[in-house]
Amino acid sequence: MILLSSIIREFKDRFFDRYKDTVLPSHRNALQAMARCRQEHGPHMLAQCSDHDCGHHVYIPHSCGHRSCPHCQNHENSQWIDNQLCKQLPAPYYLLTFTLPEELRHLARRNQKTVYSLMFTAVQEVLKSFVRNDAKLGGAGGFTTVLHTNTRSLDYHPHIHVLMPGASINRKTGHWRVKPAGYLFNHKALARVFRAKLLQALVDSGLKVPRDCPKEWVVDCRDVGNGDKAIIYLGRYLYRGVIREQDILRCEDGMVTFRYMHAKSGQYRTRTVRGEYFLYLLMLHVLPRGFRRARCYGFLHPCSKKLIQFLQVVLRVNPLALLKRTLKQRPAIICPICGQAMEIIQTMIPKPPARPPVPVT
Repeated sequence: MILLSSIIREFKDRFFDRYKDTVLPSHRNALQAMARCRQEHGPHMLAQCSDHDCGHHVYIPHSCGHRSCPHCQNHENSQWIDNQLCKQLPAPYYLLTFTLPEELRHLARRNQKTVYSLMFTAVQEVLKSFVRNDAKLGGAGGFTTVLHTNTRSLDYHPHIHVLMPGASINRKTGHWRVKPAGYLFNHKALARVFRAKLLQALVDSGLKVPRDCPKEWVVDCRDVGNGDKAIIYLGRYLYRGVIREQDILRCEDGMVTFRYMHAKSGQYRTRTVRGEYFLYLLMLHVLPRGFRRARCYGFLHPCSKKLIQFLQVVLRVNPLALLKRTLKQRPAIICPICGQAMEIIQTMIPKPPARPPVPVT
């Protein structure tokens, strides 16, 4: 398997030379972190066996913890999926996708934090108004939103996925209403309102909207049953990079070949690009520092935990039964000598000594 860190070390200088006008500090930080992730030349942590009779010590290379790294935050990824599954309610779920048209992607690329934030706000306002004005709902909805910026072939394609139950609650009367499965909202009406709200927000923020901005935007809305598979799909790349290392097939003669699953055919296809352009594709999807990719609104907001628990009690929902699996714990570090769990006693050691420390007796 070809390591991403080796590709970064080989092509990062060419990348900085060719794309020096577009490189951001976040790109340099991401490349530096991923190049040192779990490498012997990077920082280490010191682990000690929990068995006092053994007392074995071992130095372990640090993971970088960067959210664009394919190695890191697998545990956080599983935690997010488990938390969302535990918030499920008895209602049909829908997956909506709000896509930014191609004509606005250059603007979004140059003003990522502003445009992405405005997209979240526009989606929130659209769905809240549709739920409130719907004859069969007429209350406050709840939904989870996740920003994705890539296609499967790693091209720049900002869009927001929304997972929401077809249900609402009236906070004054406590009335819980569920819409029959199969249809939520008209996708063309969603697209028109989303377009109007986002364009107005862009103008109000002082951004210049291109003249060739299309009149027809794309919003997809489909029934996804109880939402289990959709939650796993959304969480799959939430805390990990946009490509897995096993999908990098070759790195030779200055070119990188990777594979991706084609959406329509359902079969793998390959793409070969120059090494520095491959890094450029990866950096297109590094979000601004501190920017939250996933956000929850309405009765699914993190501040509504008591309301969710109340609804689950009233509606006789057991969240652990919905989860259908044991909540994952962070994997333990096993002592190579005695097989007992090890404890981390020191972190971020710049360079470990040549010899392991003598166990303290």
